[in-house]
Amino acid sequence: MSQNYGTKRIVTGAHYGLRDWLAQRVTAVLMALFTIALLAQVIFGEPISYYKWAGIFSQQWMKTLTFVVILAMLYHVWVGVRDIFMDYIKPVGIRLSLQVFAIVWLVGCAGWAIQVLWRL
Repeated sequence: MSQNYGTKRIVTGAHYGLRDWLAQRVTAVLMALFTIALLAQVIFGEPISYYKWAGIFSQQWMKTLTFVVILAMLYHVWVGVRDIFMDYIKPVGIRLSLQVFAIVWLVGCAGWAIQVLWRL
């Protein structure tokens, strides 16, 4: 005999756990390695100037790597912000509005990053 504990169903991000936990760690390691490599170029190279900085990012592989790291950072941010919204914002309409705003903002940041990187 089954017992009914209620018909209210709570729909929140089911089955995100391991995938998002792993994504957070992988993107964090990628960002850390990129930061260390960039700092090594700046610290152990000639004194920093606009021309040195522009020279670092003038090569196509560096622009591409930087954009990949920016995309990783945006995904890292999305996972964190989405989890905060799911945990602390209970009204579904407000939570959905905040999530849509966050997505639009992050896509805008990606567009801005493309503009900045390929303008150098």
